[in-house]
Amino acid sequence: MTKIKADPDGPEPQAEACLGERTYHELLVNLNPIAQPLASRRLTRKLYKCIKKAVKQKQIRRGVKEVQKFINKGEKGIMVLAGDTLPVEVYCHLPVMCEDRNLPYVYIPSKTDLGAAAGSKRPTCVIMVKPHEEYQEAYDECLEEVQALPPPM
Repeated sequence: MTKIKADPDGPEPQAEACLGERTYHELLVNLNPIAQPLASRRLTRKLYKCIKKAVKQKQIRRGVKEVQKFINKGEKGIMVLAGDTLPVEVYCHLPVMCEDRNLPYVYIPSKTDLGAAAGSKRPTCVIMVKPHEEYQEAYDECLEEVQALPPPM
C-alpha cells in the first residue's frame, strides 16, 4: 500500500478554521426566536470582560435555578442570557421576571462563550452580574448600554 500525499491546498485549512473561535456572525445562526434584545459584538465583548472581573470578586450568579432564586430574593444586577439555549422553555420565564422587577437583561449569541467567560468549561445559559466597587466603571458602562437597547417586541 502506498501513502497518498495530502494536497497542501486541501481540506486541512478548513478543518483548522472549524476548530478555532467562531465569529459573531456565525454564532447568530443558532439564535432562538426569543433572543431579544441582542447585544452587539462590541457590547458582548464588554459583557465578557465584566463577567471575568466579577468572577474574580465572586459577584456572579450562574445557572437558571440560582439566578431565579436570587431574583426572587430581590438581588440587583445585569442578567446575561445565552441566545442559543434549547429548549427555550428552560429559561423563557426569566426575562418576564426581570421586567417585573426592572432588572436589565440582554442576550448574547453563545452559551459556550458565556460559560468560558465565567471561568467554566461547562456552557452556561444565564449569568447575573452583581455590581461591585472593584469593577464599577466596567459595570456601569455595560449597564448603560444594556438599558439603551430597544425593548423586546
